[in-house]
Amino acid sequence: MPGTTFPKDVIQQAQKVEQALQQINPGFKVGDDVSLAALQNAIGLADANRSKISTLQAQLTDELNKRVTVNTALWDMLKRIRGGVKSAYGDNSSQYEMVGGTRLSEKKKGGRKKATPST
Repeated sequence: MPGTTFPKDVIQQAQKVEQALQQINPGFKVGDDVSLAALQNAIGLADANRSKISTLQAQLTDELNKRVTVNTALWDMLKRIRGGVKSAYGDNSSQYEMVGGTRLSEKKKGGRKKATPST
């Protein structure tokens, strides 16, 4: 993700430092705002955030799967409607064009292109 300036394992690193500080000196402080308690609080916030993101990612995956199912059914319905209109009114009708079909008279004619002689 752009703009991230921390390693992927930052929580694991912080947990190792927390364990080490508990063994070395639980009262260790750097300045007024960096202490074992502050570290434990930050680890808790980061872990809660990671957990929330994991839950949201699972929800997003579920919604994306639902979108595929719904849009596939919708696309099938559109194809069937166009096919029905084409069958009922013809493939060169205005009605077929109105439902999104390409009229037969507007389709490009196919065929092979003549090979150009190489010089």
